[in-house]
Amino acid sequence: MAKLLAVNVGLPKDVPWQGRTVHTGVWKHPVEGPRMVRRLNIDGDGQGDRAGHGGEQRAVFVYQIDSYHHWAEHFGRDDFVYGQFGENFTVEGLPDDEVCIGDRYRIGTAEFEVTQPRVTCYRVGLRMDEPQMAALLVSHRRPGFYYRVITEGEVTAGDEIVKIADGPESITVTELDAMLYLPEHPREKLADALRVPALSPGWRTSLQTLLDQGETGGAGGNPALSGAAGGRPPGWSGFRPLRVARIHDESSRIFSLTLTSEDTDKLAAPLPGQFLTVKMHPAAEAPPLIRSYSLSGAPTGGEYRITVKQEPHGAGSGYLRDRVSVGDTLEVAAPRGTFTLASAESPVLLVSAGVGATPNLAMLHALAEERSEREVWWLYGARNGLEHPFAEEARSLLARLPNSHGRVYYSAPRDEDRAGVDYDEAGHLSTKSYGSLGVPKTAEAYLCGPPAFLTDLSAALADYGLAPDRIRSEVFGSQSAINPGVIDNKPAEPPHPPPGKPGTGPSVSFARSGLNVNWDPEKYTSLLELAEACAVPTQWSCRTGICHTCEIGLLSGTLAYSPEPVDPPAEGNALTCCSTPEEDIVLDM
Repeated sequence: MAKLLAVNVGLPKDVPWQGRTVHTGVWKHPVEGPRMVRRLNIDGDGQGDRAGHGGEQRAVFVYQIDSYHHWAEHFGRDDFVYGQFGENFTVEGLPDDEVCIGDRYRIGTAEFEVTQPRVTCYRVGLRMDEPQMAALLVSHRRPGFYYRVITEGEVTAGDEIVKIADGPESITVTELDAMLYLPEHPREKLADALRVPALSPGWRTSLQTLLDQGETGGAGGNPALSGAAGGRPPGWSGFRPLRVARIHDESSRIFSLTLTSEDTDKLAAPLPGQFLTVKMHPAAEAPPLIRSYSLSGAPTGGEYRITVKQEPHGAGSGYLRDRVSVGDTLEVAAPRGTFTLASAESPVLLVSAGVGATPNLAMLHALAEERSEREVWWLYGARNGLEHPFAEEARSLLARLPNSHGRVYYSAPRDEDRAGVDYDEAGHLSTKSYGSLGVPKTAEAYLCGPPAFLTDLSAALADYGLAPDRIRSEVFGSQSAINPGVIDNKPAEPPHPPPGKPGTGPSVSFARSGLNVNWDPEKYTSLLELAEACAVPTQWSCRTGICHTCEIGLLSGTLAYSPEPVDPPAEGNALTCCSTPEEDIVLDM
């Protein structure tokens, strides 16, 4: 007979961690007497991070006493208390390898449905004082699971747990967890799991992504866990010399360089929207400058065109403008990036401002090359005609598309700028533009520009009615940080060398942040820790090589892993949370 051993609750609190503060509800404690379970929570309980925990699909977390015994033996500990693993219900008799998604249970006067396994998270390791705990839960096949509340009611420790319905397809919690986090993703089992109505929407999307990957192939990795995985493998590893064939001014501050191969190896055709990373050597004794620039030309083999905005005091753009001539060579990494035009029949909405036009222009080239019948919308904002790149080129490409619409906005037009000819409307490309133009709500949207531009216009698209998974964006410069639960009241710092004496190990270059430092194994156990010490924006969740939130492009060099990731990253990528450099490396962060 299955039994509810303890009902555990706890409100979020701030706890110190590695010199920072984490807001978390992982500390739970058992309560006596009946406790009301509601649709979203148990009375007296709360979650610190609703993005990863809580909500209708994750209202109650369940963990079994048999796993307590397993971990007590594994760690040689005898200090566990109910709620130790952040669970709301400590139970007896519901093992993960027998409980199935969609199973329904009655406890007390409440009824529940199993929706998904636990999501990996560093905070269970924080609670357990075991940093590798998130990885161990997966590798030992003991994740625990979530209930959705079907009928609200009261539960009490000691209540019998009565099974009232079997989940269809008989997919156990252990099997489902392995489908997502372990290397094998069996297509038949993925399809079976997707037929279970109770499966939570988040896991449904992830499993569908894995199923789709099986049809398209790619660079491997796990695209269900990381947007950096699942695309084509890089055309080559490291950097190779490319010759500057042409240099062309696109506007007063924007110019393009066309690059061709120095040898007989044909250049791999990029995906429309990708970028190149360039290594420059302004001084013999100084570290190289490493910068990334979007490809703006037709995505065909043979040559690449990158477009650069000359920034005041910009070291990379200044070097390319003042010191590079036709016939010179540049060290270039293979095309990268997942902000790419997807194959579909739906309308396409290309929204950009300033030099943000570059990846969208490559997409426009691709659509024009195939004479696409798709409805295409080109919305672009510039200050005036002097700062409007690709004006004629974009108009020519739109003219080749039978279902195209173009709209150009100048925020400060000059007297010589002609309304209706050079631009369509004075003012900024704004949140009101979509509705007034009749943009279809079924469009796939691609946005590129400054952060504030992306924030405002992405929100406007969502309010207008586009589904979130149809809105894609590319940010200039560094990625936005993902550090769940961490409270940081300090103002953001620009990337900088880590404090203290410089390391003597391999060079680590953070390409998007424009920073080169040396590795120090005495100070850091992972590249993630080094990036944090340098104020380079980081993205992570488990910190143990399971969730792949930290996966980014490894542009050159090789890494060592400790621990080895359960599921390796895509070809040409790195998991920064559990890797160290074996030689000089360049990271896309």
